[in-house]
Amino acid sequence: MSYAPRPTSGMMRPSSGLGGHHSTNSQSSVLQSRINEKKLELESLKQLRDLSAGLAGQMQQLEEKLGTLSNGTEAVAAVMANWNTVLRAIHMASAAIPKPKADGDEQQAEEEAKPQLPSTLVRIPIEQAEDAKKQLQESQTGD
Repeated sequence: MSYAPRPTSGMMRPSSGLGGHHSTNSQSSVLQSRINEKKLELESLKQLRDLSAGLAGQMQQLEEKLGTLSNGTEAVAAVMANWNTVLRAIHMASAAIPKPKADGDEQQAEEEAKPQLPSTLVRIPIEQAEDAKKQLQESQTGD
């Protein structure tokens, strides 16, 4: 942001006679006021530069946060795309529950007493957890 130089030769003309001292004072006051204006403009430009740097930093932070948000949105979209498969698997497992047969009233009464659960989709070894719990209880009572 450069400015074209202004011709100042008209302001620097030497004046002759008694009015020369008065015009030199007015010229120097004009120059001094112009210098003060330029100093104020320089300060304003420095403030603008600093504020612009702060804004650029905030924009970079916003870019990073938007990248994180975009990645999160993609993850949610992937999970939502898998829900259809999960629901189909649950439906298939529920459809595979054996229906009670009418062989005898006694057997039918027993099966009605038991709640009908869907087939196990995930097998978790709980025997190990139960054994560890029993050992912990035995060690606590033995102490």
